[in-house]
Amino acid sequence: MKWDGNRESDNVEDRRGDESGGGGFGGRSIGLGTIVIALVASYFFGVNPMTVINLLSGGGAGPALQSQQQSPAHAPPANDHTAKFVATVLADTEDVWTEIFRSGGKSYSVPKLVLFSGATPTACGTGQTASGPFYCPEDKKVYIDLTFFQMMKQRFNVSGDFAQAYVIAHEVGHHVQNLLGIMAKVDKVRRQSSPTQANALSVKLELQADCLAGVWAFHANKARNILEQGDVETALNAANAIGDDALQQKAQGHIVPDSFTHGTSAQRVRWFKQGIANGQVASCNTFDAQML
Repeated sequence: MKWDGNRESDNVEDRRGDESGGGGFGGRSIGLGTIVIALVASYFFGVNPMTVINLLSGGGAGPALQSQQQSPAHAPPANDHTAKFVATVLADTEDVWTEIFRSGGKSYSVPKLVLFSGATPTACGTGQTASGPFYCPEDKKVYIDLTFFQMMKQRFNVSGDFAQAYVIAHEVGHHVQNLLGIMAKVDKVRRQSSPTQANALSVKLELQADCLAGVWAFHANKARNILEQGDVETALNAANAIGDDALQQKAQGHIVPDSFTHGTSAQRVRWFKQGIANGQVASCNTFDAQML
């Protein structure tokens, strides 16, 4: 992925090293990395991984923590290569989504991206490293512990700049859903649904974020020619590795489709490819799709 030298976003907060972690994870956050703590819990404690995922993504969570003490936010060091990469990808999402919203007669409000280590307070409760990257709709921020990228390589054998960019773009996709009111509508219906129905809605929300990540990639490449040979394959490998079926099979030896919250490997790959194929937000309507 060609990114070095491109614009870096000023909307990155570096909280790494802050002593600002708090209590339990409250509120609702959406993220790729909720599966990490689920796998750990399943392996060491015999807990169904999807039970943990449901808790981390909102099912049965406690009240949101609206304010906690933390150190003043600051920018990451200029010589931090990975933070520089994250800031560059974030800037690229800002440019793409600002233009897409503008062309639709809307204004795009950029999200903040928070780098943290260990734990950090959010408007959705205390974010934990073990939950992986996530988006908090309450404060409109994306949270990432950069060690997740190492875990992607070690646990899932997925590496490459574009695979990491896909992770960021997926979380920004949730921000887009939030701005468009999709997330609020889904939450309202989920609260009135059975657990199985609520999970099915979560799958559609996650697959749409995968598609929106593809939409970003389409426009970023068209404008700045960022893709190199093999880049798309690395993102597809990431999407494939974190499908619910693949994770459940790895963690417990069998799959439980009714408990899926993010979609199967094939579905995640399909919807990312859908977005990157044409760059059309309208093509990401997972809620009305006849087949996921």
